[in-house]
Amino acid sequence: MESIKRHFRRFGKRKQADMTEGNIIRHLITFAFPLFIGNIFQQLYNTVDTWVVGNYVSNEAFSAVGSVGPIINLLIGFFLGLSSGAGVVISQYYGAKKYDRVHDTVHTALLMTIVMAVVFTGLGIAMVPFMLNFMKTPAEVIPEATTYLTIYFAGVIGLMIYNIGSGILRAIGDSQRPFYFLVVSAVLNTILDLVFVIAFDMGVAGVALATVIAQGVSAVLVLILMLRTDLCIKLIPRDLKMHWDMLAKIVRVGIPAAIQMAITSFSNIFVQSYINYFGADCMSGWTAYAKIDQFIFLPMQSLALASTTFVGQNLGVNQEERARKGADTALYMAGALTVLIIIPILIFAPGFVSFFNDKPEVVEYGQMLLRYITPFYVVCTVNQVYSGALRGAGNSTAPTVIMLISFVAVRQIYLFVMANFIANEIIPIAMGYPLGWVVCSTSVFIYYKRTKLSKTRVVKDNE
Repeated sequence: MESIKRHFRRFGKRKQADMTEGNIIRHLITFAFPLFIGNIFQQLYNTVDTWVVGNYVSNEAFSAVGSVGPIINLLIGFFLGLSSGAGVVISQYYGAKKYDRVHDTVHTALLMTIVMAVVFTGLGIAMVPFMLNFMKTPAEVIPEATTYLTIYFAGVIGLMIYNIGSGILRAIGDSQRPFYFLVVSAVLNTILDLVFVIAFDMGVAGVALATVIAQGVSAVLVLILMLRTDLCIKLIPRDLKMHWDMLAKIVRVGIPAAIQMAITSFSNIFVQSYINYFGADCMSGWTAYAKIDQFIFLPMQSLALASTTFVGQNLGVNQEERARKGADTALYMAGALTVLIIIPILIFAPGFVSFFNDKPEVVEYGQMLLRYITPFYVVCTVNQVYSGALRGAGNSTAPTVIMLISFVAVRQIYLFVMANFIANEIIPIAMGYPLGWVVCSTSVFIYYKRTKLSKTRVVKDNE
């Protein structure tokens, strides 16, 4: 036991990265690779859930687990957007080597998370019936979806604490240890899924409980690390308090992103209602497509987070040219990796869908969605990476406004017109997603190229 404690203490002393000097590509790869692999494991939460219920429970359960994402993201997306503000503030203070301010921001962010977790637990459980009806969820799917969401929100504190903790670690350049914790969590989630569903026949309740337990374990691991570390992000329980100046900076950067994520998720509830109109088989095909979609996004999302940290640290020491070079390099890497991923998906689309659900009608819907939508993911790399760079600079308002216009206003207008006046069919409806991506990426590219990043940095030289 003592040897284990010594190992964990050593583990807590490592892994930080100063990105303000050294090779840019090496920094991006070193940061993004474990983040990419970690995100793969994070996606395994719902992927394993949907695979288990799709193969061992029922088609209704498969549709239920796969279609509730917009409801979960309505609250969790808001929190993740707000917590991204903490990451930006910490990365800029860390780049500027103002470690006392890092300490204050860390403790403010953690206390904020605890308060929000209590609120989101009650709010999430309370809104489940209304949101399922609002989404026009078929009657045969509602009982399973209600069970899954109620259990999920009851244990949401684990997810929130893990995400704020991993965001703090990434802000100082450490993406490796959050990856290790995700591996542990994903493996545990997989084992518990199989035990609860196959051995104990718990159905949807089993996969939800497995997810909550696994997320709780990842939260405990990240808290232990922060308690043990000797870095500037060390958690000291007696120092947990609201530093209002730090909270103001977090809110300034995080609230626009939080609003964007929440409203986009709410908009996706409307999109899901359009999909639900076509019945359970179409819902299941969309569920399979959505699971594959999450994996396609991983390289660009990982490099977008790398861009956020890289830009944040470099603007902390007024190195705008280096910050821009890092963002451009991240974009080229994201584009190349996305192309490599989408080629096999286009070729083997039916096989990917049947992995989740082999019902012929479901496979037909899923492979059709993949082949029409997948080529447009290359366009997404622009809005993901450059928006990440802008947030790293402390400017989350502009990408938020652009994304709201593109993903909410443009997309909803398109869906309304298409469904009511042109062609209320699945592919024309689904193409609302690529349309939003194209509009967003074009707008973000133009704005980013015309903007001086240093104007919006959070850290001031006289602090």
